[in-house]
Amino acid sequence: MRTDERLRAVDLAATAGISVQQVRNYVELGVLPPVRRTPSGYRIFTAEHSRALRVARLLAEGHGWGRTREIMAAVHGGDLPAALAALDGGHAELDRERAEIRRVLGAFETVLASPPAARPAPRRGVRIGEVAALVGVRTSQLRLWEQRGLLRPGRTPGTKYRVYDEAELRAAQVVALLRRGAYPFEIIEAVLGELRTTGSAQRVRAELARREQELHARSLRRLRGSAALHDYLDHRNASGWSAGHPVPTGDLVG
Repeated sequence: MRTDERLRAVDLAATAGISVQQVRNYVELGVLPPVRRTPSGYRIFTAEHSRALRVARLLAEGHGWGRTREIMAAVHGGDLPAALAALDGGHAELDRERAEIRRVLGAFETVLASPPAARPAPRRGVRIGEVAALVGVRTSQLRLWEQRGLLRPGRTPGTKYRVYDEAELRAAQVVALLRRGAYPFEIIEAVLGELRTTGSAQRVRAELARREQELHARSLRRLRGSAALHDYLDHRNASGWSAGHPVPTGDLVG
């Protein structure tokens, strides 16, 4: 297809499986290059718009439509630094997410390597002083973790003393272990949340590993979108295409 070959809006929409109105919206949002109009007012689309649409869809698969609109609008507005900054922001988000998953996985390795705290003969609950002794912290520390929402001890009727069942005793041990490992509270909260959901550290570890694989797949999709944008920029530079590109004459419905 020649770069100056004209397309109807309906034909351009059909290539991407979208509506004519979406094509017009993409022009308004800057996802597609500006269009020229015929003397009678019809929009003129060319192969350049078809190329931009393909690039935008590849970008959206990896970066999402919000960031794609930002990137393409910056490109078509002549603000390449802004486009690159938005692109870099998307890759940085993945890097932060990957680092967090690895930290949580590391936290679970710490939990799995530690046996449950030994405790007295089973009864309805363990008092806060005993829990502090079992996990090696002060009672004030346990109260602080409770205030942060990390621990959820029960209360005895009447006296309202704190009592910890088996699950909360284990949670206290997990918090103590991870704090000694210098894990931030955000990671510890994520670990406890997963444990309370599944009840099994091994299952949580498998789920986090699955999420990491999904992240790798997202990273590859994002890379494909970025590569498509790179080729698009090269093409625009090589062809000298811009909003002022010569417009063929004649009328087309658009």
